[in-house]
Amino acid sequence: MAKADLSADYAIGAYLQDPDLYAEKWDQAALSWREREHAIGRARLNIAYSDHPRQALDLFLPQGRPHGLLVFIHGGYWKAFDRKSWSHFAAGATSADWAFAIPSYRLAPEVRIADITQDVAQAITKAASLTPGDILIAGHSAGGHLCARMATAGSGLPADVAARIARIAPISPVADLRPLLQTDLGQELRLDAAQAQTESPLLAENRLGVPTHVWVGAEERATFLDQATRLSTAWPEARLHMAAGQNHFDILDQLLDADSPMLRRFLPA
Repeated sequence: MAKADLSADYAIGAYLQDPDLYAEKWDQAALSWREREHAIGRARLNIAYSDHPRQALDLFLPQGRPHGLLVFIHGGYWKAFDRKSWSHFAAGATSADWAFAIPSYRLAPEVRIADITQDVAQAITKAASLTPGDILIAGHSAGGHLCARMATAGSGLPADVAARIARIAPISPVADLRPLLQTDLGQELRLDAAQAQTESPLLAENRLGVPTHVWVGAEERATFLDQATRLSTAWPEARLHMAAGQNHFDILDQLLDADSPMLRRFLPA
């Protein structure tokens, strides 16, 4: 019997009203934030962490001495976007005196998910060399996958950097890649069964064991509610947080405010 096609389950934009408005709004807000922070000397932009043009990060600094570093990993199903669409989401962290780094990474189908995992590890290592203190990692959607992947064996993080990770926050993560084998997206990503197994945080037995805050909007697609719930159940160190009234995209607004439920729980006091 042929396996069911799950492509529709992962088609996020098809189930939201005017999904393109989020990208337009984010691009404008991100540009304004980046220009302002650069003008006042609190942004270090286009920091290369390897040789590919996309292997670069932006670092936003607080007004005072940073308590540590929050790394945010953007989504886009491993095949879209870059760091420049998300700069303004540094606002909550920097207002609470945390440095905020956001990397770009190479995209599929040029590279595969395992390669992107290594890019993110390199980016975090570079950002860690620029900012002392604890490291927090958050990521959204595919970035939520990459965030969780950093807390598992084979992430590519050096031991000394991994030891600095205090907690992580996968937001609307794709924690189990195996269902993507039954989607058109899986074909675009050149995903196979072996990679779906090794790159799925849900299945990882060797982990850092750091406190993990899994966030998902209560108005999310059932697929993402399931992914978030299963990750928080599979990892004893994880706790599930469901944001009432929020969907796959507007849940990120919580990163704008240090007093939001997400950042109150995530940023150490």
